[in-house]
Amino acid sequence: MRVVKTVREIREIVKSEKRAGKKIALIPTMGALHDGHLSLVKEAKKSTDFIVMSIFVNPIQFSPNEDFNKYPRPIEKDIELADREGVDLIFNPDVDELFDSALTFVEVEKLDKNLCGLSRPIHFRGVATIVSKLFNIVTPDKAFFGKKDIQQLIIIEKMVHDLNFDIEIVGVDIFREKDGLAMSSRNVYLSESEKKDALILNESLKKGANLIINGERDANRLISILSSEIEKVKSAKIDYVKIVSKEMVDVDTVSVGDILALAVFIGKTRLIDNYIVGGKLWS
Repeated sequence: MRVVKTVREIREIVKSEKRAGKKIALIPTMGALHDGHLSLVKEAKKSTDFIVMSIFVNPIQFSPNEDFNKYPRPIEKDIELADREGVDLIFNPDVDELFDSALTFVEVEKLDKNLCGLSRPIHFRGVATIVSKLFNIVTPDKAFFGKKDIQQLIIIEKMVHDLNFDIEIVGVDIFREKDGLAMSSRNVYLSESEKKDALILNESLKKGANLIINGERDANRLISILSSEIEKVKSAKIDYVKIVSKEMVDVDTVSVGDILALAVFIGKTRLIDNYIVGGKLWS
């Protein structure tokens, strides 16, 4: 496995691999790798020949009051994990390599105005911009994203369609801890007691999913039930509990394909999770 830091290097390597007839995968990450990231690598291996992983903590998707400076950056451990899992190339650029007096940004309208966009208004502009840059730099055949960040996935799919990127976007199911907590790089912020409290996301979400499976279709009733469950945990503070369509519009009556989505602070740590109506439940 190679680790490169410049656009020039990665372009040269990918061009060589493409000349050899290899199909290129891209897995964009901010590092602090966990088994959720590695599940994307496993999925990429099924249909591509050369796996590129970017590790870059993207400054333009963080608001001034968010955790950019303290976001975990265990780069040596990340390189070891990626190598062990079979990643072929890591792109780990410095900020100046990608944002040298940049004045151009990418914004996907409407889809960024609900859910996480309500409390993180610049977040998805930053995500769309960095992902589009990575697409242009790496020119992958396929790019792999986790469904935990479902709004991000939907926005990227729309960006790829609207800007005519010749890339297949692959969404991979949420990878969970044995206790059901969705894996996240921010889980490292949680104390032992907060980790137990954080299970309320999984538990309330599964309760909502089961109610839907058993015939409940009133979105407002479901939101009320889930909110009441979460509020029983003292360390939990709700950012949002919502049910939206794939167009990121609040719904009154739940249908297959709608998304039951949560964002909850456990202590100071903001966690997200979701269930896509009609999808499989987890154990």
